[in-house]
Amino acid sequence: MKGNVIVGQSGGPTAAINSSLAGVYRTAKDRGAKKVYGMLHGIQGLMEEKYIDLSEHIKNDLDVELLKRTPAAYLGSCRFKLPDIHQDMATYEKIFAILNKLEIEALIYIGGNDSMDTIKKLSDYSILTGSEIKFIGCPKTIDNDLALTDHTPGYGSAAKYIGTSVKEIIRDSYCLEYEKGVVTIVEIMGRNAGWLTGASILAKGEDCAGPDLIYLPEVTFDLHKFRDKVAKLLEKQPSVVVAVSEGIHTSDGKYVCELGQAVDFVDAFGHRQLSGTASYLTSFIAGELGCKTRAIELSTLQRAGSHLASRVDILEAYQVGGAAVLAADEGDTGKMVTLVRHSDDPYQCGTEVKDVHKIANDEKLVPKDWISKDGSYVSDDFITYVRPLIQGDVSPIMVDGIPRHLYRPITK
Repeated sequence: MKGNVIVGQSGGPTAAINSSLAGVYRTAKDRGAKKVYGMLHGIQGLMEEKYIDLSEHIKNDLDVELLKRTPAAYLGSCRFKLPDIHQDMATYEKIFAILNKLEIEALIYIGGNDSMDTIKKLSDYSILTGSEIKFIGCPKTIDNDLALTDHTPGYGSAAKYIGTSVKEIIRDSYCLEYEKGVVTIVEIMGRNAGWLTGASILAKGEDCAGPDLIYLPEVTFDLHKFRDKVAKLLEKQPSVVVAVSEGIHTSDGKYVCELGQAVDFVDAFGHRQLSGTASYLTSFIAGELGCKTRAIELSTLQRAGSHLASRVDILEAYQVGGAAVLAADEGDTGKMVTLVRHSDDPYQCGTEVKDVHKIANDEKLVPKDWISKDGSYVSDDFITYVRPLIQGDVSPIMVDGIPRHLYRPITK
């Protein structure tokens, strides 16, 4: 590489997103990049000329290893939707003026669906204006819903955290027996895709029966059928544990969380904040069945649990970061790095690059044949798919009994 590289992070963070950042940085330096800049708070921060020289922050091999083990977005993130090119050329002129001033040869953006929309628009403007800057997307999302890639970095670690947490919740739920039983409902992230909630099946094994019911947003949710299933389970056992996606919805398309106290916040991409699904369902079950209930919302813990990160996930995140730089250096633009699975046992996976236009604003859902006919569980095919992604551990670097992270002072 003859010029400089700039990298940004966008959307919800993961336990593996900074491993991709480390892969971008290391590979760019190895390929001869003069400087590797980091956007502060993604494309939104870049527009305000907020960026850092990563060499001043990642100074040695220990810093790289710390970065791999640091959750959240080291550079800061954003949820900013770029306007249509033909409706607001000025925004793009401003961005490209900054990139040219920094002598940028390649821009790498680490993110999910909305981030790939950013790469698509920037690469389209680049082609339109004859710019030689290369734009490459690096996949990231615990939601695992990016098209054309077998899976996304970040998902494996989140799945491992969810499987572990649900197993611990199940273990805890059997400590006390109640006269009419206890129902625990665990709310897991997932607006339209149930990849995360499906991962609760990982709790199942020789020492654990796993969750009793699993509900994904790919299938319409029926409140009364749900009540009846819970009631039948309580006739046989003192405890019932249910995993639900935050985005489960009724036949009229209404989110279950909206049946309770709806949250009106909507982000720049039109996504309504979903919260309160487990809370509503526990109130419903308590009222209908007269039993004790608990609502548990894993919330940000499922994407921030770096102490339970999957070794496979961290390695693949680093790998796709490096592959993004290689793709740009070899002349690709308007592409996203994808993971291609070659086999499950032994697990083997490689990388390719695919046209970002075929990925941005699309959504990969859990196959319907991986979900039971009544929509209350997932099949063994789901287990076969997800289990290789959670293998291995990444030991935290402990200081005074607490994991050490690579720290960057946060400024507004």
